[in-house]
Amino acid sequence: MDYRQYLDQLLLATAENGASDLHISPGHYPTIRVDSRLIQVSGAQILDPETSSGVVMELVGPEKKDRFLSEKELDFSYEYAEKYRYRVNTYHTRGGIAASLRLIPNEIRTTEELNLPSIVKIFSRLSQGFLLVVGPNGHGKSTTLASIVDLINRERAEKIVTIEDPIEYIFTPDKSIIDQREIYQDTFSFHKAIRSTFRQNVNVILVGEMRDYETMSAAVTAAETGHLVLASLHTNSASQTIERIIDSFPPNQQAQVRSQLANTISGVISQRLIPRVKGGLIPAVEVMIATTAVRTLIRDNRPRQLDLVIETSQDVGMIPLDRSLTDLVRRKEISLERAEFYSSNPMELKNQLK
Repeated sequence: MDYRQYLDQLLLATAENGASDLHISPGHYPTIRVDSRLIQVSGAQILDPETSSGVVMELVGPEKKDRFLSEKELDFSYEYAEKYRYRVNTYHTRGGIAASLRLIPNEIRTTEELNLPSIVKIFSRLSQGFLLVVGPNGHGKSTTLASIVDLINRERAEKIVTIEDPIEYIFTPDKSIIDQREIYQDTFSFHKAIRSTFRQNVNVILVGEMRDYETMSAAVTAAETGHLVLASLHTNSASQTIERIIDSFPPNQQAQVRSQLANTISGVISQRLIPRVKGGLIPAVEVMIATTAVRTLIRDNRPRQLDLVIETSQDVGMIPLDRSLTDLVRRKEISLERAEFYSSNPMELKNQLK
């Protein structure tokens, strides 16, 4: 089999079907995800271990082969036909080698095109601070961050550095200078790259993902030293995000990081991409803005009370997730069943809709 040709067919099928993801795994049909649903690629056969391995190794290429085989998994970006870009994770699985690919849109959409609440634009106007975009994997965090960064790029003359693993959206400089750095290709780690920005005369730092204590520590320090830091995290809500960051530090440092976080936090955007009644996906969004009450709760180690502050501060632009869900149901964008599935309190959500 010509593995290169077969890979090209799968990549093209992913793009032409409007899919967000492609899955290549031994013992399974090549499968794409469309509007959150997994669908077998039309006309494809079940992949045997040899075919799956051959296709995946075409993705990896000779320059990354040794690192993949030694580390057993690998993240990188891949460009097909100078038209489509994919974020790729290759990995070993029982019975062979597999890959998951996320199709990255060529154009960075605006907050309006993404159906994000208009209040998120306030974060693009900050000169310093710490903005976190959180949510489960595959729910549009990178897309939202890219939209906010591109808004800064179009409206302000700043020095912007992105640190990603791998680079996803490609920014076209407008009013700003934008340097994009990829882990392993342009730097060896997130935390080293963040600390390096202190000598690069940077205004805005985008951290693709905060995965460990070292990265979180460097990001908090960068925000404290006058930078605007934007980052993503795999958490489910604003309150959980604050807890997760603080708990990542050793016990003897947690009081200090609570103080740093209280002083630097600008806001948290938590989002879920939900299938629409008429097709496609639409975000349900929780927004926390760093008011005096928010900073006090963080400093006093009471992050779980942030949910109540968000609920009672809608007049200043904060948005509880359940309010976002009920709005989408009332507008007939999503079904009640979908809203209940993503709600933290389905019974209360039902009451709000009565």
